[in-house]
Formats: sequence, C-alpha cells, structure tokens
Amino acid sequence: MEIQTNKPLGFFQLVMINVIAVDSIRTLTFSAVYGFSLVFFYILMGLLFFIPTALVSAELGTGWPNRGGIYVWVREAFGKNLSLVTIWLNWIYNVIWYPTIMALITGTIAYLFNPELANDKFYMCASVLILYWIATLINCYGMKTSSLLSVLGALVGTLLPMALITLMGIVWIIKGNPMQIEFSWHSFFPKQAESDNLAFLTNVLFGLLGLEMAATHASEMRNPKRDYPRSLLTAAVIILCTIIFASLAIAIVVPDKDLSLATGVMQAFKAFLDAYHMPWMLPIIALFIVLGAFSQVGAWIIGPTKGLLVAAQDGSLPKWLSKTNAHDVPSRILILQAVIVSALSLVFIIVPTVNNAYWILSVITAQLSLLVYFALFAAAIKLHYRQPHVERSFRIPGKKLGIWAVCAPGALTSIIVILIGFIPPAQVPFHSIFFYELILLASMVICCLIPLLFLKKPRIVR
Repeated sequence: MEIQTNKPLGFFQLVMINVIAVDSIRTLTFSAVYGFSLVFFYILMGLLFFIPTALVSAELGTGWPNRGGIYVWVREAFGKNLSLVTIWLNWIYNVIWYPTIMALITGTIAYLFNPELANDKFYMCASVLILYWIATLINCYGMKTSSLLSVLGALVGTLLPMALITLMGIVWIIKGNPMQIEFSWHSFFPKQAESDNLAFLTNVLFGLLGLEMAATHASEMRNPKRDYPRSLLTAAVIILCTIIFASLAIAIVVPDKDLSLATGVMQAFKAFLDAYHMPWMLPIIALFIVLGAFSQVGAWIIGPTKGLLVAAQDGSLPKWLSKTNAHDVPSRILILQAVIVSALSLVFIIVPTVNNAYWILSVITAQLSLLVYFALFAAAIKLHYRQPHVERSFRIPGKKLGIWAVCAPGALTSIIVILIGFIPPAQVPFHSIFFYELILLASMVICCLIPLLFLKKPRIVR
C-alpha cells in the first residue's frame, strides 16, 4: 500500500481530532445531574450506541474513504435525495450546536472577571457572536491550521482539565470530604430523581457523537486504510474514561439543584480549589477550558461543511455553494453558517434565562443529530447487502448477523432518545410543556423540510 507522506494527517492527529470532536466538557454537566447512576447510563449508551457508531464508522470510512463522509455513504445506499436530507441535517444540527459550545466558552471567560456575567443574556449573546466569527476566519485557512489547533486543544484544553478535575475528585474522596452523591450498588441504578431529568439523556448521547466526522478527513490522511480504524478505537477508549470520571467529579462536589448547565464545570473547579486553598489556579484552568472548547469548534466547523460541499459539487445543492478558496476550504458555506449562528445567538436574549436558552438549543441539536445517526446505521445495513464486494480494511465481525447486531440497537436507541427529548427536564422548568414540545417539534419539521426544496424532480417524458 502506498503511503502519501505529503498528506497533513497521521494516526496521532486523527486520534486528537476525534477526541476533541467528541470529548467535550460541555456535556459533563448534563451527565453529572444523574450522580453515580451516570455510570449506568454511559455503559448502556456505550454498548447500544457508541461502540456501534465506532464500528460502523470504521467499516464505512475505510470502504469509502473519499471526502464527503456520511453524505457519500447514504448516497451509495439510498441515492442522492436521501443523502441530501441527511447531510443537510448533519450540517444544520452543528449550526444549532455552535451557540451552545460558544456559550460554554463565554461563560468560562466570565469566571476570569465576574462569574455573574454567565447569567447575563446580552453578554452571552455578544460574546458568542464575536468568538464564532473568529473561529470561522481561522478555518478559512485550511486543514493544516485547524488540525494543529485541534491537537493543541485536545491535549491542553480538554484532556488536561478533565484529568485535573478527576484527580481533584479522587483527592476529595480520599480525604473523606462530604459528597453530594452516594457510591453504592443501589445508587448505581436510576431512581425517580433521574427519571425526572430523563431528557438529559439526549445530551448524554450527544456527548458520544462525532466519531464519523473524522471520515471527512480520510482523504487527507497519509494512510487511511491502516490508521482510520486504529484511531477510532483509541479515541473511543479515551473518550469514555475521561467523560465518566470527570462527570463523577462534578457530581461529587456540586449539588444537582445548584448546577448550571453552561458553567457547571467551573462551579466544580471553584469548589475544589477553594477547599484546597488554591483559588489562584481558577483563571489558569478557565483559560485551558476556553482553549479546548474553542479548538472543538474549530474541529467541527470544517468537518460538516465538507459534506455539504460534496453535495453541492454533486449537483444536489446550489452551485455557488461548491466554490472553495485558495486553501481548498468551502468559504461560502462557512460564511453562510456563521450568519445563521449569529441569528440563533439571539435566543439567549429572547428566552427568559440563559439556562433555558442553553437547553432548548442543546436538545434540538441532539434530536436532529440522532436522525442523522439513524440514517447512518440504515446505510451500513443497506451497503452490507448492496455492495458487499467493496474493499474495506475493517469489517464488522459476524457477517449478516454481526451487522444487524451492531446497527439495530444503534438505530433503535436513536429513535427512543429522540422521543425522550420531548419530556421537559425538572432541572430546567418551563411554564408551558405544550409550548416547549411545540418548539422542538416545529424545529425538527422545519429543518427536515428545507432540503426537500432542493430535491431533483424527475422529468416527465411525453
């Protein structure tokens, strides 16, 4: 096999891109609400969804390693029309997600000056706008620049803070300090309190999404056939361990009733550092988290746009979206999504509280993303039967039984968790459940209908 040494990405870089794309500090507060039973939920979601996603992504990514990722996979399985809807949803859910990760950044920055700013709607909105446009401009300079940012962010801005908060939690337990949760066989299983916040499962599962995104970079790897499956497995182990232990550390020290969805990680760090007489470290940790979250935005901004670019080049979207700049970056799509993100950021002003706005955007993002993953699992099954002779350097073991055993639980879990999202969580009260559900349903319907406007109509021959 010929290895192209002029390609910018190798095994280590792709592992870090996967880690930074999936391993997010943003989702830790959603799982921390569950206390010790978060381990139960992550084991369950890992078996039913995360591991199946990794296996499917490895098989499809090595069978069809060209640029386009999930768009190409669904197109090969079901044709252009369904692949257009899928890649559109894959793109638009990321666009809706960007304000939430930027809110984590701006809320963390507030801890450097005035933590109360994290609850100021106008501060959050303005900061999200400024930082997102900066991230967009960085990505206009190509994959080499953004991959360096991803590697640095994964190591310093995500893994290091997760390791630190885990270590502080361990020390807290060893010292016998009071804990907000109980470690026991009884508390391992969900209780009534957890069922009241069952909707948070949408974001627990969303915290495990993203392994397929690296497939959009397969064509830029030096040896994708060898390194792509290995990088997925390595990243999956790192992701599960860091998320579970870091979430438990937050749950240990911050009562769930006081937990802020946007800045809960900083609440936990402040509690630990105050108790350990090291408050001077808080600004340093805040800077690390900002770097990690900002680099995560960088990793995700460019990935989904490449799938949309392939759709435009494939004739499924307007041709003007297919133009790239001198760095081979779909700059027009990047600018378009920045404009949409700017409009979505106004939600922080319109909705009564930052917590409510943060949750609304988060649950819409998670539900749309799970529709995409349903299509991913369906495509894997179809391609197993339709194109069995396409060379794949990795295949899911077990032939027909294996593909169904992997994809069926993943697809079913996606649908169930989408439905769970319509139950408003007790942690984020809404005055009208009907209005809450109407917002979610309308958002899903509108986002699914928009790409139908671009579907090719068959010609009628007279």
